Amino acid sequence: MQILVAGATGNTGRRLTDELVRRGHTPVAMVRDSSDTSGLPDAAIQRRADLTDLDDDVTQGCDAVVFAAGSGGDTSAEMTDKVDRDGAIRLIEIAEKTGMKRFVMLSSVGAGDPPEDSDLKHYLEAKHAADERLMKTDMDYAILRPVSLTDDGPTGNVVLGDAVDTGAKAARGDVAVLLADAVESDEWNGRVTLMQTAD
Repeated sequence: MQILVAGATGNTGRRLTDELVRRGHTPVAMVRDSSDTSGLPDAAIQRRADLTDLDDDVTQGCDAVVFAAGSGGDTSAEMTDKVDRDGAIRLIEIAEKTGMKRFVMLSSVGAGDPPEDSDLKHYLEAKHAADERLMKTDMDYAILRPVSLTDDGPTGNVVLGDAVDTGAKAARGDVAVLLADAVESDEWNGRVTLMQTAD
């Protein structure tokens, strides 16, 4: 499959593109003019695109989309809205219009019901809005909500669902593997899944 990856040059996105190549897929990496593309695998196709100003044909030739982008908790509220809410929703709507079958969203623990007292409240509200929009589509979707991320590689030892400790950690390597699983497997369709790496 050709899989469009938003956030392909980020810490999780780079791991995801590598994982997709290992599985025999062709990642189509969305990159901005200022992006550092040196970490992308040679097999990845680079597509110039900016989540704050997406063209209608950004999903052309792709079989699925993974949104693995994130403005991060340290950016301004305005940029968080542009990327995590508006950019994600715009990409969802483009995918809908172009007949995309599958859309996988990297979200965050807390996005289901953003807590009032969280330092990440605005970020989680933006993620919540994007998740809610995706759930209203007719696409096969999967939403992965990991706990706080580390830069560790895949361990293959994860906890999913109600057993997740929201104060635990999730290795980006494990997140990338699960995002790739969600692209490939119908078992993830229509699911919103909490995730952590096991201790």
